[in-house]
Amino acid sequence: MPVLDPWIPAAGAALFGLLLGSFLNVCTLRWPQDQSVVRPRSRCPGCEREIAWYDNVPVLSWLLLRGRCRGCGKGISVQYPLVELATGLVWGGSVLVLGLEWEALRGAIFLTLLLGIAVSDARFYIIPDQFSVGGAVLGLALAFLPGGLTWVEALAGAATGFFLLWFVAWAGEKAFKKEAMGGGDIKMMAMLGAFLGIPGVLLTLFLGSFLGAVIFGPISMRTGKLIPFGIFLALGGAATWIAGDALVDAYMTWAFGPS
Repeated sequence: MPVLDPWIPAAGAALFGLLLGSFLNVCTLRWPQDQSVVRPRSRCPGCEREIAWYDNVPVLSWLLLRGRCRGCGKGISVQYPLVELATGLVWGGSVLVLGLEWEALRGAIFLTLLLGIAVSDARFYIIPDQFSVGGAVLGLALAFLPGGLTWVEALAGAATGFFLLWFVAWAGEKAFKKEAMGGGDIKMMAMLGAFLGIPGVLLTLFLGSFLGAVIFGPISMRTGKLIPFGIFLALGGAATWIAGDALVDAYMTWAFGPS
């Protein structure tokens, strides 16, 4: 029996990811504003014209229309094709690297949730519960599949992530006499823990804090803007999922020398 070319299922997964990315765009726009993702159908923000199916083909339609509405010519944000493309790459890459395994499904779902959170937090400074709480429930459910974390490890990770960041927020509020962290970040850490377990929570929190301080810290000090911590937790979580063991090994080698 011939071996299935790994690019074939990866291409199918990438196509599914492109379609999912189109829906993810809707979620990142409407969930932070407490709007339905079902009704009304997608419309041009300029002329309110309903977008026809042939103008809503992921990435391709945006390119063919040169990033503009067919009706009024108003520009359409490049966010839409970028999110679609990123989601397609996440799903295709997960299957290409891990094969047709449950872990590929877990990884693709996890990275898609992180992408949705990062876009929502960047645009609205809001992490919708659908991504955080819903993602935590999904992560716990997926832990019952073979491979990866056990459900006990996932539950322990979710609890650790939630209470660790809750304590940081509580201590920060006591120290600075004002809210130090949003509730969305705390619930997001529960979702991260459900997928990554306790060690992954600790590495994600370290990476997210480091990236947030280095990248956005100077901007925050100059402008007074709050750090959209969800973006950097998402980056830290993605790095932990993709290369967590390698990062820990590199740090141990740097800190203590080769074993």
